Amino acid sequence: MLSRFKSAARILIKGDPKKNKRNPIPDITPEEVAEIKQFFPREKFFIFGHARSGTTLLMRLVRLHPEVHCNYQAHFFTRQPLLKSLVNTPEAEEWLTRKSNRWNQGVDLSPLVLRASADFILERDAAREGKMIVGDKSPSSTIHGQAVRDMQAVYPDAKLIYIVRDGRDVLISERFRNFVEESKFLTHEDKRIIADLKVDSVPFTDGRRSIFNEAFIRRVAKGWVKNLQETEDEGRRLFDGNYYGLRYEDLLQTPFDEMSKLWNFLGVKNVDIYLIEKIKAEMESNPDEEWQAKRNEGIASFLPKGQAGNWSRLFTEKDKSIFKEVAGEILVKWKYEKDLNW
Repeated sequence: MLSRFKSAARILIKGDPKKNKRNPIPDITPEEVAEIKQFFPREKFFIFGHARSGTTLLMRLVRLHPEVHCNYQAHFFTRQPLLKSLVNTPEAEEWLTRKSNRWNQGVDLSPLVLRASADFILERDAAREGKMIVGDKSPSSTIHGQAVRDMQAVYPDAKLIYIVRDGRDVLISERFRNFVEESKFLTHEDKRIIADLKVDSVPFTDGRRSIFNEAFIRRVAKGWVKNLQETEDEGRRLFDGNYYGLRYEDLLQTPFDEMSKLWNFLGVKNVDIYLIEKIKAEMESNPDEEWQAKRNEGIASFLPKGQAGNWSRLFTEKDKSIFKEVAGEILVKWKYEKDLNW
């Protein structure tokens, strides 16, 4: 009683003390996963990949299967403020752990709040489509291994799919996206390149001129390397058999074979041969290319969208040297090159 009186007196005199930082958000437990799946029973998966690596195409293809639904860019784990921002404050922790809150059974409700929020968003869409396997595709160029760790803390039972594209084509695609959208981050040098490209594109295709500056190549190449290394390492470590990696180029070359393997990984009952035609029709359309053409036809028409190997006609020798220095070994690891002599 004396302790309570003292505490009450301190609050009256100094006010209710506020925490400046919350404790780490607990990972969801196996028991909590089993409990929440009674309410949200659909199997979940998440498609990760560096931006401009084919995540959108993969999303469009995977949902062609009658058992699988996928939508895009909830960014639960891949772009700030992230799913965990819902409870990542001292005030939220105090509310969800309060001893007088008889609903929490003496534990922090934060992981259940996060899981229930994401599950509802995913399953609401899937229920409308009448499908029992549901996923989100969200690319990232800035959050790498942490995205995998954050996913595992909420979805240890889900499946992680990671799509990789040749970093040189990622670089090209990212550059032209910035050009087409006239990004606010373009420098004066970038704007001069755009102007010259519109007047005469030939010097940019025969090795005389580069569409890049060195800083851009180094920044994107370093991000690509970090994304691949951290996502692959953490994905295999944390998800083991529930981790699946594939290359964008293989998807383009043998789409039905690649999608069959992926659908089987997701646990579908069967993969019917009629899906070949559906895949073919879907791959013949390119909404991103159409959108870019409407946005800036003069630039967009210069680069065939979605193709593999665009880098080979646009990289100068200096571009190759810089990229090789930053990311050459990763190209070899993912079998884009046999060695560094390219």
